[in-house]
Formats: sequence, structure tokens, C-alpha cells
Amino acid sequence: MKDLKGKDILSAFDFDRETLEHLFTEADELRKKLSEGKIKLADGKIMATVFLEPSTRTKISFQMAMVKLGGSIIDFQPESSSLQKGESDLDTIKIIDGYSPDLIVLRQSKPYFPHSIKDKIETPIINGGDGTNEHPTQALLDLYTIWRELGRIDGLKIGIMGDLKYGRTAPSLSYMLTFFKGVKVYYISPKELRLRDEVKNKINGKIIYEEMERLEEIEDELDVLYVTRLQKERFSDPTEYERLKSSYIVTQDSLKKLKKIPIIMHPLPRVWELPEEIDSLPQAKYFEQAKNGMFVRAALIKEILGL
Repeated sequence: MKDLKGKDILSAFDFDRETLEHLFTEADELRKKLSEGKIKLADGKIMATVFLEPSTRTKISFQMAMVKLGGSIIDFQPESSSLQKGESDLDTIKIIDGYSPDLIVLRQSKPYFPHSIKDKIETPIINGGDGTNEHPTQALLDLYTIWRELGRIDGLKIGIMGDLKYGRTAPSLSYMLTFFKGVKVYYISPKELRLRDEVKNKINGKIIYEEMERLEEIEDELDVLYVTRLQKERFSDPTEYERLKSSYIVTQDSLKKLKKIPIIMHPLPRVWELPEEIDSLPQAKYFEQAKNGMFVRAALIKEILGL
């Protein structure tokens, strides 16, 4: 198992299987303790949340996790900061680092930005999403949800559907799945939005996968269907987007055409691709998935702070 104390978490590859399983178990233990109220495990510790790109679930779940552990939060607000005067992102992070928080959770729209500054910052950094590159703690809560719901990850058949080229959740989830045995992934997307070659190069030979354009092309029984939205802004031809759009809406009718209805996950926010009619299905796990983020992120904070 990896020792995470004082370490940066910038990529899904910063974990391994043993570490993930330890975090999942730790998250379950913290869930029980936190159900009884806030604990004082992180008393005196300070976490800075520096989100230079909008966030709901990642930011609030990290903040709630730290507060429930007994720690404190400093929330950086970019719209009222010297970024508005032209200060660089790096200088901003250096200033925050100089005040000696115990942990920084950073989101930035530029791919690999956290990687580029890690050697210039003393405080451990958790990557809360870096552009189209990765979102490692989203993958952490995704696998934690699957582990809780299905009791295992080995041998599962997982469909990942939507924008696989520009979305950052599909790469991190794919990377993290490489730590497990016998996993098969079906990547379902328009040809224009297929998984990037750089991602494929990192998973080749580590997981079995197939690419397809339609959900109904899958002949196996899926265990998990992980849905993401198509990004309209990525299409040069708006009519092409409208043509493809209907093929990536998950309805109860489309699910009934599968051999079985898998658990349904989504990193959220959703738009049209996952209508509210799905919410009533027992297999719909996306709100529980978001809730799980608080517990597994609390476990990660605990390990990085050495608590």
C-alpha cells in the first residue's frame, strides 16, 4: 500500500489497488463515525479550497468532509481576488501556500496545471480537476460507489457513455480500473468524441475494452452504466449534434432493451442525457454516488494529513 501522508494526488495513477481498498474501508468506517456527528480527528488542521473553475459536488464534498473531520476551511474566491487585477494563477497559489495550510484542493481549467506547479508548492495538492485531463478523486468515489453497490470491481462489465474525448472523468475512471482484474469496458460515444489516443495508450493491455456508437450494440450484461453528457460546444456542425443527441439519452425504454438494467451512474451535473424519469429506478445511484464523495474524500484527507 502507498503511504499518502504529505503526498500530492494529481492522477488516478497516484493510487494502487491496495491503497484504494484501504480508502474504501476507511470511508465506510468514517461513515459510521460521522453518522453520530462531527469528530475532532482534524482539529487544528486547515484545508484551502482553490477552485478556479466552477464546482458544486467536488468543492462542497471536500469542504464538508474536512469540517466533519473537525478541521477548518479557507475558501478562495477567484472573482474577488487579485486574479481580477492580472495576478497569475501560480502567484496566487504561491501566496496561499505561503500561509501554510495543511492541504490545498485545486481545480484549474488548464490540463496538467497542478503537475506544473507541484515542485513550487510545499503544501500537498489534491487535483480537483485539471481541464480535460483528469479528475482523480471523482474516479475514487466512482469506484467506491461500485464497490459498495456490487461488492467487487474485478470481473465487472462497465459501459462509459457520452463525451469521452473532452470529459475528464472517463480518463481517470479508466486509469483506476487498470488496478483490477478481468474488467471489461464498453466506450459508447460518437466517433467524434471517442477516447483520446493518449488515454488508450495508458490502458492498452491493462483492461479489455471495445468502442461503439450505440448502447444497444452491447450484447453482454452490463453491471454498470456510467453516463456523461455530450458537449454541444465541441461540435463544429450544430445539426450533427442534434442528430446524435437522441442516441445518447438514457430512458427507461432504452434500459429495458438491455439484457439487464445495470446500476446507473453519472458524475453530474446532468442535462438532457439522463431525464428525471430514471431517478425512480432502484438502479439509479448518481445521487448516492455524489454523497459517497464526502466519505471517501474524508478518508483521503485523513491519509494525506496522517491522522
